[in-house]
Amino acid sequence: MTENATVWEVFIQSKNGLPHKHAGNVHADDKVMALENARELYTRRNEGSCIWVVKASEIVSSESEDSEAFFDPSNDKMYRHPTFYTMPQGSKHI
Repeated sequence: MTENATVWEVFIQSKNGLPHKHAGNVHADDKVMALENARELYTRRNEGSCIWVVKASEIVSSESEDSEAFFDPSNDKMYRHPTFYTMPQGSKHI
């Protein structure tokens, strides 16, 4: 591994069908080494079924000052409310 190794974020899926969860990060020169390092560091006891590694520099995040625009409800978008839809007679379990 070189002195300027890339930081890779590691996500582990504990069982098939479950979501991947962030486990931490590893330093590696390439994706193959990142997977090997992640496996050695985070799945020593066979607790994972799948590993994702992503270059930390490729992850994009919203900023806290943008949270209102990203997460507040859109009350001004009336088409998102169910008042414009009529339920057919006999519909069940909706």
